[in-house]
Amino acid sequence: MVIAICGSMEFAGKMTAVGSLLEAQGHQVLYPKYTLPSARQIPSKQEKARLKRIEDLILAHYRNIMKSDAILILNYDKDNRKGWIGANSFLEMGFAHVLRKRIYLLNPIPDFDYFREEIEAMDPVVLGGNLNKIEEGSY
Repeated sequence: MVIAICGSMEFAGKMTAVGSLLEAQGHQVLYPKYTLPSARQIPSKQEKARLKRIEDLILAHYRNIMKSDAILILNYDKDNRKGWIGANSFLEMGFAHVLRKRIYLLNPIPDFDYFREEIEAMDPVVLGGNLNKIEEGSY
């Protein structure tokens, strides 16, 4: 299965570790740009916004999602919030949903009042931290 990894870029190191585990299971993994250690030198939020515009990083990862069979949201705890799903990850879930791709969440759906219902409506598969629960098949 081709899996596009999504999540906060603060989790870039974890993305590559999880990607290696998925590859060992026989999956092909597509990463957001700037995930690999050699490319993680973005100094500030202003620089991140500039790169997102100049390099059209949202479109670039959308293309990864289009090529994938599923996405995996790495929703680790962040800033004292359990199962963090930020704006980009939520957007990527929306892309996957309308493209009829399977959506996996590594951890439970966060209790964010402002979009919990929308996440539930996209019917993600919650892995409970267990990558072995990823199944082959269509959405």
